[in-house]
Amino acid sequence: MNRNFVLFGACIIVALTCFAPESTMAQTNTTDAHRWLTSAPVTPPFKVPGSKGSWEAQRKQVRAQLWELLGKLPPRPKVPKVETLSREDRGDYVVEKFQFNNGAGAVVPGYIFLTKNATGKVPAILYCHWHGGEYDIGKEEMFQSKHTPEPPGPTFAKRGFAVLGVDAYCFGERNGRGPGGPEEKGSAGEMTASKFNLWVGRTLWGMMLRDDLMALNYLASRPEVGSGRLGVMGMSMGATRTWWLMALDERLKTGVAIACLTRYQNLIEHEMLKAHGIYYFVPGLLNHFDTEAVVALIAPRPAMFLNGGADGGSPEDGIHAIEAAVRSAYRLYDKEKDFQSVVYPGQGHVYTPEMWAKTMAWMDEWLKGTVTSDK
Repeated sequence: MNRNFVLFGACIIVALTCFAPESTMAQTNTTDAHRWLTSAPVTPPFKVPGSKGSWEAQRKQVRAQLWELLGKLPPRPKVPKVETLSREDRGDYVVEKFQFNNGAGAVVPGYIFLTKNATGKVPAILYCHWHGGEYDIGKEEMFQSKHTPEPPGPTFAKRGFAVLGVDAYCFGERNGRGPGGPEEKGSAGEMTASKFNLWVGRTLWGMMLRDDLMALNYLASRPEVGSGRLGVMGMSMGATRTWWLMALDERLKTGVAIACLTRYQNLIEHEMLKAHGIYYFVPGLLNHFDTEAVVALIAPRPAMFLNGGADGGSPEDGIHAIEAAVRSAYRLYDKEKDFQSVVYPGQGHVYTPEMWAKTMAWMDEWLKGTVTSDK
C-alpha cells in the first residue's frame, strides 16, 4: 500500500477524533441511566409560587393530580366496620387486635396500643411498618426493637399515646393472601398484586395508602383519641407512606419519616431503582412532578425527615433538592422552622438512637403539647 496514502488516512482519523461533535463525545461520558432519563418525557420543573393564594390554588391541583395518578381506588367508608379479636392488659398499656374488611377483597388486621390511666383524650399515632423484604413481619414490627431502638407500640403507649398499625398488602398475616393464592408469598405475591391492580386501573401503592387511611378513620373514631391530635410515623416504606399520607390527608397534624426521602429523578441518575420494590411505583408521576411536589403539600404542618447520607435508596443530592423546594412552601406561612430535615453523613438505611430520641421529642412537642384542651 502507498505510504503517503496510509499517512493521509491516519491524519483523517486523528482529525475526525479531535473535531468530533460535542454530542458524540458527551455520549461516551454519560451513563445509560442518564441517557434513558434525558430521552424520556421531561418532568416539568416544580416551583412554589411567591404568594400564599397562588400556592393554595396550585396545591389543590397537585393533590387532585396525585389522587388521579393513584388510579381508580374503590371508595372508602367513613369508618370501617371493625371486629375486635382480642384485648390484653400488659400492665403499662393495653393492646387490642382487630381487623376490618377493606371492601376490595381483603381483610386488614391490625393492633392498637392504648395508654392506661389517661385523663381526658390522648394523642394518637398511625404507625407505618417498613418493607425490607421481610414480608412475614408487617405490623409485628410494633412489638420489636429490630428496626427501631425500642418497640414503637409499647414505648409510645407508655408515653401517653394511642398507637395503631396494620399489615400492608403482602405483609404479616396478609402474606400469601393476594390474587396468586396462599402458595405465592413474598416478592412473588407483591408482584402479582401489582400486576392485578394495574390491570384494573389502579396502583398497589394507592391501595396500600387506602388501607392506611381506613385505619386512620378507625383511629380517629376511637373514644380515647383527641380530635386534631393525629400523627404518623415510619421508617423506609413506612417513611414513604408517612409523607404520602400527610400529603393526601389534612387530619394528620404532624409526621416523622426515617429514611426514604427519595427524589425519583436523582434515584434514576444514581442507578438505584433497584433499591425500591415495584409496590410504590406510580405510573405517569414524572410526567407531572417529582417528590418535592408531594412533600410540599404537607406545609404548613410540622414534619421531620431524618436520613442517612450514605443511604443509596435516598440519594443525598435529591434530598437537598426536595428541601429547597419544600422550604419555600413553608416560608409562605412563616413556618419554615416547622420543616425539619437532617442528613447524617456516613449513615445508611438505619434508625439510630439519636433519630429515635428526636422522634419521641417531636411527637411530644406537636401532639402532646395541646392535648389537655380536648376533654
